[in-house]
Amino acid sequence: MAKELDKFFESYLSKKPLFKNKKALQDQFTPENISHRDEQIEQMAGILAPALRSEKPSNIFCYGKTGTGKTVVARYVADQIMETAEKRGIPLEIVYLNCKMKRVADTEYRVIAQLCNIFGKAVPATGLPTDEVYKSFVNTIEEKNKLIILVLDEIDQLVEKAGDGILYNLTRLNSELKRSQISIIGISNDLVFVDNIDPRIKSSLSEEELVFPPYNALQLQDILKERVKLAFRPGVLEEGVVEKCSAYAAREHGDARRALELLRVSGEVAERKNKLKIDIKHLDEAEEKIERDRIVDIITTQPKQSQLTLHSIFSLNFNGNKGLFTGDVYDIYKNNCNKCGLKPLTQRRVSDIIAELDMLGVINAKVISKGRYGRTREISLAIPDSSVNEVKEILLDSLNL
Repeated sequence: MAKELDKFFESYLSKKPLFKNKKALQDQFTPENISHRDEQIEQMAGILAPALRSEKPSNIFCYGKTGTGKTVVARYVADQIMETAEKRGIPLEIVYLNCKMKRVADTEYRVIAQLCNIFGKAVPATGLPTDEVYKSFVNTIEEKNKLIILVLDEIDQLVEKAGDGILYNLTRLNSELKRSQISIIGISNDLVFVDNIDPRIKSSLSEEELVFPPYNALQLQDILKERVKLAFRPGVLEEGVVEKCSAYAAREHGDARRALELLRVSGEVAERKNKLKIDIKHLDEAEEKIERDRIVDIITTQPKQSQLTLHSIFSLNFNGNKGLFTGDVYDIYKNNCNKCGLKPLTQRRVSDIIAELDMLGVINAKVISKGRYGRTREISLAIPDSSVNEVKEILLDSLNL
């Protein structure tokens, strides 16, 4: 086996790679030219420009669906403004924090501790009163004697995990600062997120709002063609790959991030098969793989009660039942609770979990009326057949069944 692997790796290295710069297809990459976002770039640049005169710019709230260019525009404008600030010796600092990161942005304490660490003040991940951590943060910023722009990406995830109190405290920090100032750029995939927070926070956070509409198929083609030039060697993509990739992503609400991921995974699939070109077949395989990985990731990170509800749906589905309803699932769920040592939830709460799983795209749950007997949900699996066995194993392992 060792000799066979040696031959495989030698063969792999002897072939010309399909990729020229794979990073050009990754989330963190900020291109020199951003297509179809001139309006948003100009708006953000105009709002942040006072920072170059050491004047605090307004807080900005950016919202739009996943993959509509919010993060890449924020990073692009931030890079450009920092370049100007460094040339002119302007005291400005821009800090980016992804609020979806586990163990970094899951509590108010950890967020502020992480910000302290970014600014050079060592704070333990746990153990101190939150007020004390805030004091350390304020003192650390004051020592900087700078204008600070804090970019909070996926800010809705932060509020979901830590509550909206942290936003209230962050937007009020300037009242405690004398030598420094702080502005916030909040980025959210949740279009109605800002409507569900405290009105006082909303008025402070959303001083300026930028909307990022989804890309259409032709706009996605332009974006992909630019990235293809950077990412792949010339001539490795078969005709029609970019167009079909754009159509896939346009179907998914104009998600450029998904389109770029599809191209990257297509290239990886082709390389593993020792192909010299990427064709439509590799794109189809990539879409199936991404969808499978997405579903596995969602299910792995779900709470135990959600996993048990899904396992109950699986149990009924594997028994060949058609037209599953909430009541059927709840009966199986209660029996499974005893096996797992979990306390059963009410049928209403299990119904809420079923609605959440439907929203995540793991199942289809259609609300139907039973007349005077009320309403229920008709449930079916939305998982591709190729993922069913893998998901079942994940659930059995996680629930110790």
